[in-house]
Amino acid sequence: MSSAPRSVDPDRLKAFSKQVFGALEGAMTSAMIHLGDRLGLYRVMADAAEPMSSAELAERSELHERWVREWLHAQGAAGVLDYVGDGRFVLTPEAEVVLANEQHPAFGCGLFSSLPNTLSVLDQLPEAFRSGVGLDYDAFGSEGARGVERGFAPWYRALLVPMALPRIEGLVPALETGIRVADVGCGGGIALIEMAKAFPRSEFHGYDVSKFALERAEGNRKEAGVENVVFHDPREEPLPDDGSVAFVTTFDCLHDMTDPASVMRQIRGAIAPDGIWLIADIKAKDGYEANVEQNPMAALMLGTSVLTCMSSALSEPGGLGLGTLGFHEDLARHMTEEAGFRRFENLDLGHPVNAFYVVRP
Repeated sequence: MSSAPRSVDPDRLKAFSKQVFGALEGAMTSAMIHLGDRLGLYRVMADAAEPMSSAELAERSELHERWVREWLHAQGAAGVLDYVGDGRFVLTPEAEVVLANEQHPAFGCGLFSSLPNTLSVLDQLPEAFRSGVGLDYDAFGSEGARGVERGFAPWYRALLVPMALPRIEGLVPALETGIRVADVGCGGGIALIEMAKAFPRSEFHGYDVSKFALERAEGNRKEAGVENVVFHDPREEPLPDDGSVAFVTTFDCLHDMTDPASVMRQIRGAIAPDGIWLIADIKAKDGYEANVEQNPMAALMLGTSVLTCMSSALSEPGGLGLGTLGFHEDLARHMTEEAGFRRFENLDLGHPVNAFYVVRP
């Protein structure tokens, strides 16, 4: 017996439809940002530093004017570019640092570069929902690894060495003298390479299970010309268990791991009695309500979690499945203590997305 149809409020229907199609509009704008980045259009506009017509932008980009015109119109309508009249659009200084300047810590366009690869797994996710087993990061291919790298690299390049490391007591003098450093979940290796350039007397070891990330890391190392960095697949070359590592970093990866507790125990075995472990992970709260109430990007992060972070954390049977907003401070304190660490400090670096913790034995 079917239930009686529920009544629909016309005003609420209109508001809800606007919300849903606004999300679709955001997806279309994201696709246009991806194209603008991939085609170099933002960089051309940044170099021009003045309003441009579609004909001018197409000529300097060596592209077809009609396609460029429609792209400009879409970006203007979305408010990504400013329309100044007479068929001309401009990239504001603020838009330039977010979309065109890869050396600025606010650069974010890199996160759009792997958009097609990220969305390509949608066809595989229904099976993941049925089986409970997700996809690791190599499911996104080499471009996925490049996108993650471009998303995080600007902060590493601009702020890690000059701003973050000096905030940790005793660390910089030790790095200058020469110590052994391990970056667990090193990705494309940018953080390690920046530290290796700054502290040539120290030796740096990167560990990652993604073959695409390790390939990029080695390529980045060669391009940078640093010799005091080595990259490892921990399944073949695990962390040492002799307490020989003086400084360990884990940047935005613990919530992606299927078994972060095991990795924490390995870090405890590797770290020296007076060693330092720097954790960077997504600012998260304990529970859905707190995350939604206090994080304006909660919807973005939870959707990202289904596509990437939680999927990776469930990519093996029995995976913990923390996901993007699953590794909150209380859990971090509990898990590091369970792994054998006794000191835990919240390090406020003013980062808009990440929390930082300094952990010691």
